[in-house]
Amino acid sequence: MDKIGFIEIRISGSKGNLDLTPDNYDIREIISILENAENLLYPSDKRDRPTISYKIEEGSVKHILKTSIQYIIGFNAIIGQVNQVQNIDFLDLNSAKAFENIQDIATKRNYVFSIKTSLEQTNEVRIDRTTRYYRTEAIWADAEFYFYGKVTNAGGKDKANIHIYTEEIGTVRIQTPISFLEKYDENMLYKTFGIRATGKQHSETGEIDTSTLKFIELVDYQPKYDEKYLKSLRDKAKKSWLGTINPDNWLNNIRGRYDA
Repeated sequence: MDKIGFIEIRISGSKGNLDLTPDNYDIREIISILENAENLLYPSDKRDRPTISYKIEEGSVKHILKTSIQYIIGFNAIIGQVNQVQNIDFLDLNSAKAFENIQDIATKRNYVFSIKTSLEQTNEVRIDRTTRYYRTEAIWADAEFYFYGKVTNAGGKDKANIHIYTEEIGTVRIQTPISFLEKYDENMLYKTFGIRATGKQHSETGEIDTSTLKFIELVDYQPKYDEKYLKSLRDKAKKSWLGTINPDNWLNNIRGRYDA
């Protein structure tokens, strides 16, 4: 089997009285498709993803995106499920948003999208102004979070935010009032903090929509190894629990007795 495959995103429609072709297809539309295609193929961490190569073809407009066949096979299964259930609630957040963005383009510009792969028995999804590929709003609920990690960036000209690197989910960007950053006197870069924030969370999977995160407060977070505190816990355990049991009897109860 070849190690490389591709997805094809075919768009048909018109620009005024002219049929859509690569010659009248604007570069901003190309950029939008490329961004959404990357999220369809690689919804999670993109730092170590395989290369995606690209070309545009006639008929009306065909976007051809080549990458590792492993991901093409996975994507083929995804579009098969989307086409079957006519729903995107089961998708990872970035993939769901990509489908929503394509649905928006189809609705606003009266385009027809056909998405399929290079596999011989490929699945296919059609998106046009009559389809409704949007997430169910009721699934996403307001929630409050605490993020602990190292601040890697803070600021912004118009929309300020703080970037904090966490061990659990990597770097998250939190919308932050400019007024807070103006009043914060110390340099917070590369220091460890906790940040309390609000945002949307999937009520079934627990997934966090990181694009909705908004700052509430900064929490001073200085974790350290406290030997005296740990020793006091051990001493307390010895007196309140270990001192009241017979070790041999306890082990026998845990293991169970087996007669020969």
